[in-house]
Amino acid sequence: MVEQPVASTAPELVLETETGSTVMTPVRDYRVGRDPLSDIVLDDDRVSWHHAVLRPNGGHWTLKDEHSTNGTYADGRRIDAWDVGPGSVIRFGNPTDGPRAVLVGLADPAPERPSAVSRPALTHIFREPASVRPLPRRTVRIGRDEDNDLVVDDLLVSRRHAELRAHTDGTYEIVDLGSHNGTYLNGLQVTAALINPGDIVGIGHSDFCLVGDQLQEYVDTGEISLDVQDLTVAVDRGSKTLLDDVSFPVGEKCLLAVVGPSGAGKSTLLNALTGQRPADHGTVLYDGRDLYHDYAELRQRIGLVPQDDILHAQLTVRSALTYAAELRFPQDTARAERLARVEEVIRELGLEQRADQSVHSLSGGQRKRVSVALELLTKPSLLFLDEPTSGLDPGMDRSVMHMLRGLADDGRTVIVVTHSVLSLDVCDRLLVLAPGGKVAYFGPPGDALAFFGFTQWPEAFEAFDRDRDRDWAGEYRVSPFHRQYIADATAQPRLPREGPVIVGPPPRPRHWGAQVITLVRRYTAALSADRTFLLVMIALPFVMGGMARALAGSELTRRSAMNALLILCVGGVLTGAANAVREIVKERVIYQRERAVGLSRSAYLMSKVVVLGTVTVLQAVVLTLVGLLGVDLNAPGGRGVVMPPLVEITIAVALLAFTAMMLGLVVSALVRKEEVTMPLLVLLALVQVVFCGALLQLEGVPGLEQVAWLVPARWAFGAMAATIDLARVSPGELTGDPLFEHAVGVWLLDIGMLVVLSVVFGYVVSRLLRRREPVVMRK
Repeated sequence: MVEQPVASTAPELVLETETGSTVMTPVRDYRVGRDPLSDIVLDDDRVSWHHAVLRPNGGHWTLKDEHSTNGTYADGRRIDAWDVGPGSVIRFGNPTDGPRAVLVGLADPAPERPSAVSRPALTHIFREPASVRPLPRRTVRIGRDEDNDLVVDDLLVSRRHAELRAHTDGTYEIVDLGSHNGTYLNGLQVTAALINPGDIVGIGHSDFCLVGDQLQEYVDTGEISLDVQDLTVAVDRGSKTLLDDVSFPVGEKCLLAVVGPSGAGKSTLLNALTGQRPADHGTVLYDGRDLYHDYAELRQRIGLVPQDDILHAQLTVRSALTYAAELRFPQDTARAERLARVEEVIRELGLEQRADQSVHSLSGGQRKRVSVALELLTKPSLLFLDEPTSGLDPGMDRSVMHMLRGLADDGRTVIVVTHSVLSLDVCDRLLVLAPGGKVAYFGPPGDALAFFGFTQWPEAFEAFDRDRDRDWAGEYRVSPFHRQYIADATAQPRLPREGPVIVGPPPRPRHWGAQVITLVRRYTAALSADRTFLLVMIALPFVMGGMARALAGSELTRRSAMNALLILCVGGVLTGAANAVREIVKERVIYQRERAVGLSRSAYLMSKVVVLGTVTVLQAVVLTLVGLLGVDLNAPGGRGVVMPPLVEITIAVALLAFTAMMLGLVVSALVRKEEVTMPLLVLLALVQVVFCGALLQLEGVPGLEQVAWLVPARWAFGAMAATIDLARVSPGELTGDPLFEHAVGVWLLDIGMLVVLSVVFGYVVSRLLRRREPVVMRK
């Protein structure tokens, strides 16, 4: 970052890319490139490490290419230096499909109101300030600790979160102090930025505005409205419409139910409203604020309970909520503060009697309450639930819906997508979607059946499937219900949006190490409580080691050496792969939800590697020692290649098991259902046996030899064979393989390839995890 020697009069701009937005203030340069330390990071191979720089120059901004390999393009032309401003479109690395950036001006706001709210008087949050104080003449520190100048009592706020700095020229600057959940200016995360009158500075659930000579604080207490305007979602290049011009308002403390036949777009609407898969066109206003534009900040105020439980079933209710609180609250939150919030939520959901039960022992309705409790930890204002009563009996169905009614009455906006129509009477509003993602009805639940002309809901759903050509949406648009409950009830003005919606992902999570530690502890606790896993984990190395021992006897001979090493290979593969092959797919829903609220992908993967890797290596050591301890390995002169023979073989088996574990994670991240993992585990083991080199001639056979390079057992068997000089112990055509040679270079190659394959498999797992993430998180 280069500080400007002379203050620039260039305007503040917002640089919007597919992966986020950056507020550029004219006090320094902004570097663009693939370097993770760049101000604007573009993860594309066509972008150079240091690609370009945006520099304030007098009263304007200049874009300068930094001798990039593939060039920088403005207005379709390759440029070396170019003046840019609001409306400029820039491409990096390719003029047609390279990473795209758009410069947007920060319009001068009206001084009497927050600039990012369309109509503040009609919102709850910005209707009346929670506190008003004179503008400070010095630096004011904002945070959760009592020693701050401005105390914000919110667990989403760090102890020392940000500073509001007053400059001698009368301007103000907001500076983030390395907070956990970030500081935002008009919805965009900033580390330091100048503030104009009317701008919104977001910290936790609080928003601060400079209005006249006052600093006004507005607190999001949960009573917010949601205005959905003209949402459209299409796939297959626009040939298939999933949502078609969906509009409706949701008032404060409202419980809205969304129903419709299968394929009507209910899940698509849920993803669009939560920001996980933004609509192609249209606007969602969160109490007057553009949810898509301000998603990085507002995501913290949205709770989502998926259809599947977002809980580790082996943990107790209290421990599951405690680990979730560690991941979602700032690292500087005291343990007592977290536990107090956990206990508060447990009481709010009536879970006191179940707090020390394991989640898997709860009934379906109770598990759903725990999932809701997890989301309530951060006090979301907007709560979404996807099929919360699926699989529940009628009594539990009604109990869950009454719980949601209570949550709305307590000051939240609750939207539930459901197939059940048993308890719609407890809802304030009902949205019925017809096939094609069209609004067939929006209004009070009690009037819906009469509007459709039926007496029972099954008749209505049969009509949706039977009368595909009926214009359900058109009939509703001309009805009094549309005029009363949509046209006349929408408080916010229509905000037409031209072109595709670009939503940046949430900010990159901080405190990566703290996340890894929490995830490791949680994963260890979950595995320790899984008795089946523990039994298999303990028994498998002893069983496989015993088989190897039986084959080896007291000495590795011409008849026993090949088979003993083969059994060690099979045992190493099975222990490693069996440990990991279910561990990602069974947590798919948990990972998706936690990733959406800021979990680091690499931290999640690292926790798996640390815990499973430790278990796997210990198993491999036990397996090898049970099989070969005390056995005469018949190595040349009693020595291995670089270490004692038993040590070298233990290292080879341990690395093989670890690499097989990483391959198991690849399989687990690749499949969609846990049930298919066991057949794939058997197939995996067979492939390792066939291509390890003990059964087939691989060296010099085109095709087979190259495939075998990707098989971990091929290199592990080679390392063990090199240790004992298998060609000498058991001469033959198969043992003459060059990878079995008793030489330092060969042994190191075999071991090194296992390390390389582990790294490659880890990278593949990371990319597969990305495919399972919400769209806005794929960066």
